[in-house]
Formats: sequence, C-alpha cells, structure tokens
Amino acid sequence: MKFSAWEARRLLQLAIPVFFAQITLVLMSVVDTMMAGQVSPEDLAALSIAVGIWNPLLFALQGILLALTGVVAHCHGANDNTGIRLYFQQSLYLALLLAGFGLAVAPLTDVVFARLDIAASVTDKASNYIFFVKWGMLGFLLFTIYRNVTEGVGLTKPAFYISILGLALNIPANYIFIHGKFGMPELGSAGCGLATSLVYAFMALIQIAYSKKSAVLRNLELYKAFTKPQLTKLAYLFKLGLPICLATFFEVTLFACVPLFIADLGPIAVSGHQIATSVSVVLFMMPLSLSMAIAIRIGNLAGQGLVNELKVAINTSFSLACIIAAFVALVTYLGRDFVAGLYSSDPEVLALAVSILVLACIYQLPDALQVAANGVLRGLKYTKPISYITFISYWLVGFVLGYVLAKTDLITAPMGPQGFWVGIIVGLSIAAILLVIAVRRRVAILAAH
Repeated sequence: MKFSAWEARRLLQLAIPVFFAQITLVLMSVVDTMMAGQVSPEDLAALSIAVGIWNPLLFALQGILLALTGVVAHCHGANDNTGIRLYFQQSLYLALLLAGFGLAVAPLTDVVFARLDIAASVTDKASNYIFFVKWGMLGFLLFTIYRNVTEGVGLTKPAFYISILGLALNIPANYIFIHGKFGMPELGSAGCGLATSLVYAFMALIQIAYSKKSAVLRNLELYKAFTKPQLTKLAYLFKLGLPICLATFFEVTLFACVPLFIADLGPIAVSGHQIATSVSVVLFMMPLSLSMAIAIRIGNLAGQGLVNELKVAINTSFSLACIIAAFVALVTYLGRDFVAGLYSSDPEVLALAVSILVLACIYQLPDALQVAANGVLRGLKYTKPISYITFISYWLVGFVLGYVLAKTDLITAPMGPQGFWVGIIVGLSIAAILLVIAVRRRVAILAAH
C-alpha cells in the first residue's frame, strides 16, 4: 500500500478546518442543553426528547445534499465551472423541496410525543421546541449547499469561521428567548428552538455573502443564467444523496434506539451508556472530518482523470484513517476516567461508563475505515453501496447481535449495555470491510477504462 506524505498533508489541510467547524456545530447543541438545564429538569428533558426526534430527520435530509460536495469537487478537478453552477442551482431547488417535506413531517412529532410515557408538561415543551426549530430547516439546508460548494473547491476554512459566528450568536439568542429578555416572550427550552432557527438563517446569509465576496467563488458565477428546475438533474442529485441520507439515518437511529432497549435495566445502565455515547459523538468528529476531506480530494482527482494519483490518494486516506483511529483510541483509553468524571460522580455510573469507553477504543479503527471508505465513494460519485451496506452492518448485524448479547443468554450471560457496544463493534467492522471492498472494485473499474 503506497503512502504519500504530500497527500497526507493535503488531506489534513482540508480536514482540520472541517473538524473545528463540526466541533463548533456540536458545541451549539451542548450550549442548548446546558442553558435549558439551568431552567428546570422538565425543560432539559423536553429538549433532549425533541432533539432526539428532530435531529435524525434534519441530518438525514442534509445527507441528500452532501452528495453535492463530491459532484462539485469532481467538476472542479475537470475545470467544469458550468457543471458546478448547474448543480448548485439545482441543489437550491432540491433544498426547497426537502424543507417543504420537513415542514410537512414536523407536526407528526406530536404523534410520537403522545405515545411516550412522559408528563404532559414535558411533551408540551418538546412540541413547542419543534414548532420553532422547524422554521430553521431551510436556513440549515441552504447553509449546507453553500458549504458543500465552498468545500468542494477546496475552501474548508470559511465554514469554520461561520460556525464560530453562529455559536457566538447562539448563546445570547438562547438567553433572550429562554428567559424572555428585551421584550421577547419567555419560552423556556422552546426558546432554544427559536434561537437555533435564527442562527441557521444567519449562517446561511453569511455563507451567501461570502460567496459574493470570495474571488474563487465569484469566478464560478454561481448565479449566472439561472436555470429552471431540471428533473433529470434533481433526480441525479437525489439518487446520489439518498444512500448518504439513509446511512446517516441508520446510524443516528441505531444510537438513539439503544437507550430505549436498555431503559428497563435501570438509570445506571442508561446513564453509563449515555456518557459513552456523548464522548463518542465528539470523538467521531475527527474521522468524519477526514471523510469529508477525502471526498473533496478524491472528487478532484477523479475529475482530472488521474487514476494513478487517485490510487495513491485512496491508499493514503486509509492509512491516515488508521493513524487517526490509533490516536483517538489512545487518548480515549488514557483519559477515560477523567472524561467520565466530568459527567457524573456516581461510582456505579462511572464504572459502567469507563468500561464502555474501553470498548469505544476498540471500534475506532473499523469506524475510521468505514467513514474513510464512505468519503472515497462520495468523491467517486458512487454512493449506491453505502445505504445497503450500512443497513446490513448496523441493524441486521450490529443491533441484532447487540440485543442478543445485552438482553439474552443465547450466546453468553446477559451483558447489559456493553453487549450493544460489542454488537456495534462487530457491525462497524463488517461495514468497514464491505465498504473497502466496494472502493477497490470501483477503482478497478475506473482503471480498466
């Protein structure tokens, strides 16, 4: 396997700003949780429930638009500015359709809340959060489109700076709408939903302003000869993005469902699992950022038709993913006690959380490899295998095995929450193997042509 230090440096140059942008977006959710928690336990519970239901939908719809990064990178590598302009414009129409779908689905969350065995005061607050946050969907999707175009041409820093501005606005906006300052209504946790909508709109406007100021983006003439909706182009983008959407949904819902299946094991089991999940989300930003950088670099080389350089970049991508996985695993293992202690002081909860974090160290390698392969496939504009591989690996293998290990004695004595994490490790490993095979086959086809 050939490793290129130059390619590794280029990937890191692209990935590091993406990583900080992703961390900043995660911090917005952390700020919401902290500020809602200061109001009342009910507000915190309402926010947790609402976000747990809303975010899978939001990120799944965003997944459809993520295909644009690979398309733009491919066109950029081929010096096809017309193609970038065309797919950008068609993505705007697609965002309108997706936002309309999201607004239509949002009221159905009340049906879900009604079936939960939770106090009406909590579900009312959760419904109010959804009412406000749904209006930010279009802003979020527009921000995603402009970010995809910007990153597709190799400009990964702007999204980080804009995310910082969004976080800076999120804090005072939360304070104003949660507590009803400056004549605004006192909305409690629902104020976080209104603040989030305003922040997404703000970030979208800043991205649009940047696209008109940046010399690189001005040269693309994104708004020139604005085309009407073209069903073939819309269908092409949807077809590329749907597997990414489904993969995102499968992964998000997998982690969201585990607490429901271990709830009967008691609060210690749920709390220990939740701590490990919270830490894992932050750690996942590193391989995810690398995956996004890989999609950009691979799309660029594929657009230029440089097959040999493409092979070197892919091999380097997988090697770099392994190095990052080893680093993350080492940091997690050494800091497991300290990190768990930031969340709880209960000895039983800490013991469980620490034991799960050790398992989280193990899955860093297959997780990094599978998201790296995902990035390669996006860059090659070959996303079809992603959806069925992730469904089989995450749910048919990972979740089923996890349930058997956690709740039954068919294989061993019931392992509790650790059983689900063992299942996740196995599922991610299978996903990594199958996705790497899919990459190899696709590259072989490209080389043959």
